[in-house]
Amino acid sequence: MRALYNESSITVYQAYPKEIAQRAVKAGTFVAPFKSDRMTWIKPSFLWMMYRSGWATKPNQEHVLSIEIARAGFEWALSHSSLSHFDPTVHTDVATWRRGLTESPVRVQWDPDRSVFLDPRPERAIQVGLSGEAMERYIRDWVIGITDVTEFVHSVHCDTRQGRADGAMRRLPVERYYPLPEEIREKVGADG
Repeated sequence: MRALYNESSITVYQAYPKEIAQRAVKAGTFVAPFKSDRMTWIKPSFLWMMYRSGWATKPNQEHVLSIEIARAGFEWALSHSSLSHFDPTVHTDVATWRRGLTESPVRVQWDPDRSVFLDPRPERAIQVGLSGEAMERYIRDWVIGITDVTEFVHSVHCDTRQGRADGAMRRLPVERYYPLPEEIREKVGADG
């Protein structure tokens, strides 16, 4: 898993409609009309977020937020997670996996990461779904800062569309291998 991070925080991305995004930036965390009773998905891969939001053009995803959260919180989420799909290399059996799904406040899903053209890459990108206790902790304790990066997103997309992909790639957030503790790596089925 690759991410933009420092000693104490990791950056994740989410996309929302204008009314949710603007209020979150102003409040420094998520407030109404954001619905905390629904699962929310955070994504450390900038380009996977671009794929998911269509470069901030899909309905209700017109604003991309860069959210700096505490690494301790991110790792708490992963240590209290369940994979969204059964994986025989992680789970002893289907019943154990199903029990984990019902008991865990966090879901983990792996997908192919994306290139600046949004083509699938061999590396995997993680999505982390938060609900219940994890959602409460995210909103109350983990969020350090929220920035609306939509203009930057549109600018990078414009460079890509106009044949300046090399320049666009140089402007991307510098994501590097995130050193997960071994027990978390095993729990979430992380590579390497």
